[in-house]
Parts: sequence; structure tokens; C-alpha cells
Amino acid sequence: MPWLAHAGVQWRDNSRSPRYLRVATTVTQPPLISVIDDDESLRLATASLLRSMGYATECFAHAEAFFGAGDTARFACVISDIQMPGMDGIELTRRLLAADGGRKVILMTGRGEQALLRQARASGAVGLLLKPFEVELLLGCVGDAVNQG
Repeated sequence: MPWLAHAGVQWRDNSRSPRYLRVATTVTQPPLISVIDDDESLRLATASLLRSMGYATECFAHAEAFFGAGDTARFACVISDIQMPGMDGIELTRRLLAADGGRKVILMTGRGEQALLRQARASGAVGLLLKPFEVELLLGCVGDAVNQG
């Protein structure tokens, strides 16, 4: 096997060359992004787009599943719908920021009521996207959130 990966380090074995050379390079893990939305098609499409751009993703159908999945600090960014059964995206954002003020949350909504938009902005989210949104807007928000962290 010419390439071996172990614990974030990748080794190249050049034992067939005249001199045995072993070179170590650090393998950087792509940022892990959480996508939380009760709309399965949007959740899967968003995750697929992010993976195509080099991000790692984990998907959840609702906030309770996200919190139940273990260490939420492993996510570089959380993308969440606002309107979901159970805990909404605004409360999810507040809980995440209360636990770790440096968390990066991007909220999405298909509703444009001013009161809801004000609540979303006040929650501490780093971005708010109105559905349907342009792919470039999502990628810009995610890039900014990941690079701020």
C-alpha cells in the first residue's frame, strides 16, 4: 500500500526507490457543518452542496436529534431552519450560544414576517437566509462563519 493514513497523519512509503524515504504530512480534516431541517429534500440537498465544496456534513431532522447526537462543539458551523417541530432554530441558536458564545449558526426560513426576522437577528446567529436563497449566499455565509472560527 503506497499510502497509509493514521490519526490525522498520512505516510508515503517510497520503499521501492533506491533510498528508503518516509515522508509525513498532516492531513487536515474539512470543517464539519451540521444541517438541521425538517424538510428532508432541502436538508439533503444542502448537505450534498456543502460536501461538493469540500465540507464534511451531518444532517438532523430536528434540534432534539442534533443535541442528542453528542458533542455539538465538533461542528464548525450549524445551519438550521427556524420553523421545525419541537425546538425551533431560534431557541437552538440561543442554547448553543449560551453553552459556547463562539458558536457559528446560520438560520434559514421561508417566512418573512418582520417580527420573526428581528427575533432571528437578535438570537446571535451569524447569518439569516430567506428561502429560496441563492447557492452563493449560502456558501458565502458558511465560508464567513468557518473562517471567523
